[in-house]
Amino acid sequence: MKKAVVIGAGFAGLSAATKLADEGYEVVILEKNSMAGGRARIFEEKGFMFDMGPSWYWMPDVFEQYFATYGKKVSDYYNLVRLNPSYKVIFGPEDDIDLPANLNELKTLFDTIEPGSSKKLEAFLEESKYKYEVGVGEFVWKPSLSITEFFDFRLLTKALSLDLFASFGKHIRKFFSSKKLLQLMEFPILFLGATPQNTPALYSLMNYAEIALGTWYPMGGMHEIVKAMVQLAEEKGVDIRLNEEVTQIVVQNGMAQKVITKTGRYDADVVIGGADYHHIETNLLDKPYRNYSDSYWQSRTMAPSSLLFYLGVDRKIDKLIHHNLFFDEDFNQHAKEIYTSPQWPSKPLFYVSAPSKTDTSVAPEGSENLFILIPIAPDLEDNEAVREKYYDMVMARLENYVGHNIKEHVIYKRSFAVSDFKSEYHSFRGNAYGLANTLLQTAFLKPSLKNKKVRNLYYTGQLTVPGPGVPPSLISGQVVANEVLKEFGKAQKEVSIA
Repeated sequence: MKKAVVIGAGFAGLSAATKLADEGYEVVILEKNSMAGGRARIFEEKGFMFDMGPSWYWMPDVFEQYFATYGKKVSDYYNLVRLNPSYKVIFGPEDDIDLPANLNELKTLFDTIEPGSSKKLEAFLEESKYKYEVGVGEFVWKPSLSITEFFDFRLLTKALSLDLFASFGKHIRKFFSSKKLLQLMEFPILFLGATPQNTPALYSLMNYAEIALGTWYPMGGMHEIVKAMVQLAEEKGVDIRLNEEVTQIVVQNGMAQKVITKTGRYDADVVIGGADYHHIETNLLDKPYRNYSDSYWQSRTMAPSSLLFYLGVDRKIDKLIHHNLFFDEDFNQHAKEIYTSPQWPSKPLFYVSAPSKTDTSVAPEGSENLFILIPIAPDLEDNEAVREKYYDMVMARLENYVGHNIKEHVIYKRSFAVSDFKSEYHSFRGNAYGLANTLLQTAFLKPSLKNKKVRNLYYTGQLTVPGPGVPPSLISGQVVANEVLKEFGKAQKEVSIA
């Protein structure tokens, strides 16, 4: 059997490992931490179960497709519920909007904000549906190893119709003029790690994903997805080794021969790096074998990092729903302090997830589980004093909105920021979401999924194609596994003869 070593048990690593194991490879995953999932780990304290990272479940078709590849269904592993309202946007203490899951109700809401905008919404969704079907159905499955992959006339024609070279900010203003509607429609772009002005209009497909396909939640928390993927991987024979931090990839004669950890050595016919791409390049490989120079990495536009708070609250909290976006300060100012003049934000926007509003299993009875996220520029210096400053700031605004005290009811609190992303995940510049999806960092302009100097070394995850997010990471793992199979073929499965 051919041996594949996968570095990192995040979504992309698990996805790649499962595909190769299904094709007969002997696969081992080497994971630095004590739990699989990468950024989607969990922890439990005082009866509260906290998802550490991803909290939005969008693009359910990608998850269905993933499990269907192996004759399984999402429902074989976890119970998925659609959230209604999808989320809440807070513009001020007495000014908020709940986004209904029902499209007709959403159109009515749009008309109340901007008369006649429901027809514009229909037109916008028709365009974004096409972009979703082409973008997620075809483009994201390209390995993007060469521009020639996109020379197919049919794809070139589609690329032009996808508004690949227009900005999302300009595109959305063809349809809507209301400041509130623009903020609602630009919100999903925040997950792509760039301002609407610097994000290709192609990514209106995210609006289609959010509005038409819905916002969902796996009961028990987002880590249920990880548990499902681990179970499937192990069913296929993947050996997941936890607390095995990789320290070196040994290259001989242009091939990665061994992967060294703090406690062991693993022979390999193929190596897939599902850990941070920059970390693998600069810390695990000798310099002659790296794809990219330090100056290349420093010139990349990164998606934001985050300051996170995990809070256990011993009372119920009014007015909040599962997902809550605080747009009660100037978006442009916050964006400038992330991208243009990187600094700690003066008046940040922030996001509050209260999964206990949907799922009573994640908090003790009568209590709430809160996850608070403030997007910040990568590579900022953070310390406890800074974290406390922002904790006080967002809690004051949160309490002002809900109309009652929360801080004195917090019985558990943990923060997580830039330095933690670096230490826990070897995250380049402490980023939370990978590379920003700007035009110059799209498709074949992203870091390559294949090492150009080591024939059997590949990369997967949010710093390569197709990009950041849970669904793209699932796809990334499958894309890289398919490239391995193209070059090295399927493995011969062992057959026992009685």
